[in-house]
Amino acid sequence: MDMVDVVLPCLDEAAALPSVLGAMPAGYRAIVVDNGSSDGSPKIAERLGAKVIHEPLRGYGAAVHTGLENATAELVAFMDADASLDPADLPRLVQSVQDGADMAVARRKPVSRDVWPWHARAGNAVLAALLRSRGLHVRDIAPMRVAPRARLLALGVEDRAFGYPLELLLRASKSGWHVVEHDVDYQARAAGTKSKVSGSVKGTLRAIRDMAGVLR
Repeated sequence: MDMVDVVLPCLDEAAALPSVLGAMPAGYRAIVVDNGSSDGSPKIAERLGAKVIHEPLRGYGAAVHTGLENATAELVAFMDADASLDPADLPRLVQSVQDGADMAVARRKPVSRDVWPWHARAGNAVLAALLRSRGLHVRDIAPMRVAPRARLLALGVEDRAFGYPLELLLRASKSGWHVVEHDVDYQARAAGTKSKVSGSVKGTLRAIRDMAGVLR
């Protein structure tokens, strides 16, 4: 199998990076896009063998898109760097794309109720329902995803904040992409890290605001 690039947007994930990068499957190359960390995340990522890119513009979409632009593999994967998702699930998604899907995405299945706060679950459910109403039959907003690099760039996603994954899915749907969804375990974040979205009601509302903007 050819190399797969794995883009990991990163903001103060020093406590999680060793386990995430240590679990990366053979043939998967980590690209850590640092979005202004103050906890030494870039140095840790470099020491563990990841390619590190610095993106000064704050925002999930800014970090993810910079990673995509700096990837060189034909297939590119994306996942959070907080240890809530397991890199060992990536090969299943990659296999779906190699078998003919245009994109493979993950549906989070929390290992316990406390790993996914009610406000984050509710917001995700509303957004997933909106996607289904627009013809894309998914039950999550692609926290982990795999697709060909060139085709992702051609979609022309414009959002650079938390609306990025939702806009990506909407544009993929409008382009007639066949999207396959896989269930994956969703675990507690690494101790010492804090979610920018589900860590607070305020963070969730900010993410929903950003995502609502791309639905207009």
